[in-house]
Amino acid sequence: MNEDPMAPTPEDTALDADAPVEQEERNNRIFLCVVDNTLECRNAIYFAARRTARTGGRLALLYIMEPAEFQHWMSVEEKMREEAREEAEGFLQQYSSEVQEWTDEMPTLYLREGKPSETILALIEEEPRISILVLGAGIDKKGPGPLVSSIGGKMSGKFPIPITIVPGNLSQEQLDMLT
Repeated sequence: MNEDPMAPTPEDTALDADAPVEQEERNNRIFLCVVDNTLECRNAIYFAARRTARTGGRLALLYIMEPAEFQHWMSVEEKMREEAREEAEGFLQQYSSEVQEWTDEMPTLYLREGKPSETILALIEEEPRISILVLGAGIDKKGPGPLVSSIGGKMSGKFPIPITIVPGNLSQEQLDMLT
């Protein structure tokens, strides 16, 4: 028999056939970053953008509008909701353009209304490709912020995906070194 010892075996061919699937799965995973009007938010988004650019995957930005409290006047409630939506869209647009500068990719944008932890869990359930939640921790004396305290503390052991908490006091250079 004149078999070439360097020729790929059927097992090697099967492994090579799986490689593109693994790469495709890797590129389909989504890093979810919660957007708000805090200073630490930008650090979290920058960190997540750098991670997706270096490891593959996509970035999704989620802005959660708190439900409007009951108003006696419907028109007042509608006006408040409209203003909140405009503010949310402004933040998403601002951060989206920065992400595009950092990664050459447009992030997926989500705008939802609800309680933050419930809204995040619902989105993760709805979109199974979300594989990491990225949050920014505040540097205020009051603590890291209510969302980080809730999800990174009380809920962390039961959360369905890994949570990355990015300190709000890190510089871009420090974040670059970490990613």
